[in-house]
Amino acid sequence: MDSAIIRDRDFAASALEGLQADPKWLDSKWLYDAEGSAIFEQITQLPEYYPTRTETRILKDEISALSQVLDPGTVLVELGSGASVKTRILLDAASQLGAYVPVDISADFLEETAKGLREAYPGTPIRPVVGDFTQDIRLPAALDAEPKTAFFPGSTIGNLPHDTAAAMLDRLRHWPGIKALILGLDLVKDTTTLVEAYDDAAGVTANFNLNLLRRMNREIGADFDLSAFHHEARWNAELSRIEMHLVSDKDQTVTVAGTPIAFAAGESIHTENSRKYTREAFAAIADRGGWEIADFLTDAGQLFAVAVLKPKQD
Repeated sequence: MDSAIIRDRDFAASALEGLQADPKWLDSKWLYDAEGSAIFEQITQLPEYYPTRTETRILKDEISALSQVLDPGTVLVELGSGASVKTRILLDAASQLGAYVPVDISADFLEETAKGLREAYPGTPIRPVVGDFTQDIRLPAALDAEPKTAFFPGSTIGNLPHDTAAAMLDRLRHWPGIKALILGLDLVKDTTTLVEAYDDAAGVTANFNLNLLRRMNREIGADFDLSAFHHEARWNAELSRIEMHLVSDKDQTVTVAGTPIAFAAGESIHTENSRKYTREAFAAIADRGGWEIADFLTDAGQLFAVAVLKPKQD
């Protein structure tokens, strides 16, 4: 690797591992730099993208039930917080929280969000943590003794393989003081609704996916021609997941971190999965991670669910 053109060696190593595999893949966490996070917030406003507005409606309609795990003094920890838009529903309903800890991989985006939250909620300590929720997260030590409720909205858990999701849930289960987890889940439904949610008519999701190539060009010395790739969303019924791909439009060779990567026409980079669940399928994953479903809140159309989990009794 040429260190003069590589800004993030972890990113470069991860990208080379995936792009030299067969089939090619990239870890979806790299989609969420500051620009990617901002584009994703645009996606959440699209008419085709039902998850955000449906989950938001459930949170608002069921806030009384959710408040049962947001007692005064509770520390609310959000994983993959992004712009913390949905979190404000909880913050508005639980004004005496001990603290709010947004956790996100994008440091710049996180700090900007934390600044706005401090202004909006001056009575609630805001303690941002830069971290990857697929790894161990170091929460502020001063909060160790405080009761905690974790918040993981957006069906982000659907981006994780089942083993990884169960392992993440197990780590959360062992946080000191953890008493509950509020978690968003996208449910299995008709294929058309699913695919359109990840391949919108305005091309915003395509821009989000292609931004990953743009980021590699900028940060790890790649030379992708974005016009030679296109975004594609696919429903994998066997694995119950939407897959996002970047498909090469021609035979071509791209250099990444000093390494040539050959693409055949039609060959894709698998960039993200979004798994869809039934209650029973998710309950099995939760059980592996040491949790049980205490409540399962859905919209009238059964598009989405907000699950309230409690730690299983040892």
